[in-house]
This record gives sequence, structure tokens and C-alpha cells, in this order.
Amino acid sequence: MKRKLLAGIEAGLLRDVHAVLVSRGGHLVLEHYRDAPDESWGRPLGTVAFDAHTLHDLRSVTKSVVSLLYGMALDRGLVPPPEAPLLVQFPEYPDLAADPARVGLTIGHALNMTLGLDWDEYRSYADPLNSEIAMENAPDRYRFVLEQAVIHAPGTNWVYSGGATALVGAIIERGTGRRIEDFAREALFEPLGIAHFEWMSGRDGIASPASGLRLNARDLLRIGQLVLDGGCVDDRHIVSQRWIEMSLKPSVATGDGLRYGCFWFHDEAPVLGLPKHWVAGFGNGGQRLWLMPELGIACVIYSGAYNAPDGWVSPTRIWREIVLANLRSV
Repeated sequence: MKRKLLAGIEAGLLRDVHAVLVSRGGHLVLEHYRDAPDESWGRPLGTVAFDAHTLHDLRSVTKSVVSLLYGMALDRGLVPPPEAPLLVQFPEYPDLAADPARVGLTIGHALNMTLGLDWDEYRSYADPLNSEIAMENAPDRYRFVLEQAVIHAPGTNWVYSGGATALVGAIIERGTGRRIEDFAREALFEPLGIAHFEWMSGRDGIASPASGLRLNARDLLRIGQLVLDGGCVDDRHIVSQRWIEMSLKPSVATGDGLRYGCFWFHDEAPVLGLPKHWVAGFGNGGQRLWLMPELGIACVIYSGAYNAPDGWVSPTRIWREIVLANLRSV
């Protein structure tokens, strides 16, 4: 696999790759890093010599980590279940709660991005009219999300929304009584042995649940392995098998051939002639956490194609043409 990866990079077929890690059955079978230009939430870092300890933006792979954090808080009885009404969690907006078109919103609609509210993240994240960027610039991020125009009935249409993740992040913080990064440190990172991370905050000082987490590649792989192990680490469950199973079930079509549920993308890929289910966290610039539970495969890809419309191409080729295509020799 590594020879094929290096050949693709050297030929220019795989561009902007920073790190690639693959494990199977909990054993690392591929680990590759490169020196390359990078940035942190748009701030240039210059050329970075990536290695096993280098932090990297997860961008929207952060959302999949937030799914785990919500499940952990739910296991502890600190947050309401997905079927609970959403606006009840934000009593500071009684005017929105009184709107009949919004009454049916639930936490589950936020987890599955089927709120039915107007949202546009298909613009470049360098564009201030991108809805996530506009949310970050708004005086009240939660009102900004919740007051968007209702364009679909809740639960009927999938629209990609960092605002939905912001709402779930707020519910976690309100339920646990802690900032999301502090809850993550205690509930998720420390049990996995993750000692070093960053969680970027907006102008209001609130850490971004949609895109702000920075981890090294091995630590993101540890999180992926936790999911593959059903939420268990060192013979104890830090997140319930029930939540893992629930979050790994797709609930809505995205309109581009994929499915979605609880901040994870879902699809199937042919492996050895049979379709196998995979789940993934996708992030701007080519950040990926791919998991194939049936075969115990985890794959982390870090890239630097931020805001590039073809940023998905190289990580997808690595996953399909190098990881999956070479399973016989893994």
C-alpha cells in the first residue's frame, strides 16, 4: 500500500496530502507523513514537518467527535434524548418557540441535519455569506441558527449545516455544565490517552463544535478505533454500545448518493466482491476519518486543499484505490 501511495503522490495524482494512517483490527498497517504548507482555521502556518505528534485541523470531522460527546452525555443522563423538542433547550428565545412552523423541531433533527431551516454552506468558507461563517460573525450564534427561514418540514430534507452542530454543542455544554472542550477532555480524550489537542473558538469565545478541533493523526485514529470497538477502551465502555449502534445507522439521503445520521456520512463500497458499510467524518480541505466496522478498518487522512472544490478527490482515491483495493494484502 505504501509504495502505491508514494507513487501516487510523486506522480501528482494525489495532491495536498499531509498524513495517511490505516489500521485493521487495531493494528497500524500504514503510516505516512509529509512536509507541506498548512494552516489553522485560515491562519497560515508555513511549511509543517508532519509527524505522529503534529496537530492538524479536523474541520468538519469535528462533528463526528461531537456525535460521540453527545452520546456520552446522553449515557450519563445529562442531555435530553434525540426525540426531545429542540427549542425547549433554548428558553431564551420564546418568540421562536411560539412559531408553529418550528414547534416540531427535535434534537434528532439537528443530529441528522434535517432541521428544514435555510442554510448555505456550499459557498466557499472564505465567503462571509457562507452560513457557518455568518454564524461565527453573528452577535448570538444560536439565535442566528434558529431564526433562519423554515423552508422544509422538519425531518424531510437534508441540508448540510454547521449550525445544527452548534446547537448540539450548546446542548452538551448546558447539560454537562462545562465547556465542550473540557467535557471532551474528561469523557473522551483522557480515557483514550489523548493528552494534546486544541479546540478553536469563535469571536464570542465559544469553541466551534462544527469545525474547531485539532488533533494529531494517531489520536484521531484512536477515536475511530473506539467506534469500531463499540465504545469500549481498556475493557470498559466510555460510550454505550447503544449509542454507537444508533449513530452508525443512516437515517436520511444527502442527495448525492450518500446517507447521513448523527453527524456521520454513510455508504457502501464493494470489497472482495461484497458490499460493505462504511461511515465517515468529512472535513473541508480533504480531512477524513473513514471506518468500515465489518472489517475493523480505520483510515485517517489529513490534507491541505482547504476551500478547493476538488479537495475531496485525493482522499477519496486513497480510500478507494489504495486502502480498499489492497485489502487482500493488508
